[in-house]
Amino acid sequence: MTASATSMSSRRRDAVRSAEPTQIHRRRKRRSPLRAVLYLFQAAAVAVFVIPIYWLFSSAVKPDSDIYTYPLQWIPTSLHLENFLEAWRVAPFGRFFMNSIITTGVGTALEITLALLSAYAFAMVRFRWKTPVLLLIIGSMMLPGHVTLLVNYITIGNLGWLNTYQGLILPSIGSAFAMFLIYQQMRMLPKDVIDAARIDGAGHVRRLVSVVLPMSRAMIVTATLITMTSKWNDFIWPLISTSTTEMRTLPIGLLFLQDQEGGGDWGAVMAGAVTVVAPMLILFFIAQKRIVGGLAGAVKG
Repeated sequence: MTASATSMSSRRRDAVRSAEPTQIHRRRKRRSPLRAVLYLFQAAAVAVFVIPIYWLFSSAVKPDSDIYTYPLQWIPTSLHLENFLEAWRVAPFGRFFMNSIITTGVGTALEITLALLSAYAFAMVRFRWKTPVLLLIIGSMMLPGHVTLLVNYITIGNLGWLNTYQGLILPSIGSAFAMFLIYQQMRMLPKDVIDAARIDGAGHVRRLVSVVLPMSRAMIVTATLITMTSKWNDFIWPLISTSTTEMRTLPIGLLFLQDQEGGGDWGAVMAGAVTVVAPMLILFFIAQKRIVGGLAGAVKG
């Protein structure tokens, strides 16, 4: 009886093992159409983003005959680098570039500093009404930014800050989004390390600089890059808060270039657009893994 039972169990195991490859093969066959659809969807999504960027950069070095031809000329027949010289000759891109660097650099530094201090206060300090205030700040992210345009314009107008760097920079340094990203990271830090620093006599500033900031470096870099990109590409606020060419930033400078060209020399306009897009595009490709990783950490928190 024992030998018979052993033989039956052995045959049963052999049958199960022989059936496993067939089941795996059937699962793979069922999954393969779905996987093909997903690949097609990914390829279409990539094409939606890549084709306009390719057309922008290729048109920046095309002669006019290639831009206006039909059917579309995807590959330039010759490199017409004079488009960049024409763009910088017609519009003062040097001044626009300097204004964008100043407003982006100073504005990002102030915004991230304020976000760091606020995030530390909400994550590490106990005070009355902390939760309602935090919810109020986070809730402000649901409001479109254009809601405050009129109030900010009236305020800087009364202060005499139109066509000034402080008028361009200061109204936008309070960012609930950057504060929320950094707060999500800080509240997940190990409390034992923070308490050890407090027991050793470190005050809030020392704890922030020596303990919290090093452990939150990834999220701070992510928030900084997102803030820089937003300020570099900002169009509406510089458009309404400045009226002189000397204070315009690069996105407004591109509109100025198009007006100067009268819609005729699209090669120069595309070259100017490359000047606006290229710095942040390069920065994104360099830091894309850090951005995605930081945002994934914020979502998990």
